[in-house]
Parts: sequence; structure tokens; C-alpha cells
Amino acid sequence: MANTKSAIKAARKTARFTARNKVVKTRLKTLHKKVEAAAKSGDAVAAKSAASAYASAMDKATKSGVVHKNAAARAKSHVAKYAQAK
Repeated sequence: MANTKSAIKAARKTARFTARNKVVKTRLKTLHKKVEAAAKSGDAVAAKSAASAYASAMDKATKSGVVHKNAAARAKSHVAKYAQAK
């Protein structure tokens, strides 16, 4: 348990940021699954729109500091390969 005022505030901030990060990462995982499903189904239009939505969400996550920029670039590159494959 935190003892000082600053440690108590830091614990509150950590809880708030952890909750935000969990929401964002869960959404990213869901969008990634949609991209994979669209790519496996062979629907090129659906795959491209899902990839676009995923890339947009990944950029927003990067901007807020949830995902590192290089990790986001790598993930977006992999999704672009999915979208272009079919």
C-alpha cells in the first residue's frame, strides 16, 4: 500500500492508465481478428476495410502511448500483407 501522497496519486494514475490500456488493446485484438477472418474468407474489399480500421486504431493507440510506434508499424505492415494477399 502506498504511504506518501505522491505514491497514492501515482497508484490512482496507474489504475486509470491500466484500465485505458486494457480497453484499447482489447479493441486492437478484436480488429486484428476481423482482418484475419476477412483475409481467410477471400473477400478483398472486407479485408481492405478491416485493415484500414485496424491501422487507424493502431495509430490512435500509438498517439496515446499505449503501443510503441515501432510495434505499431510492424503490426500495420503485417496487416497490410494480409489485405494484399487476396
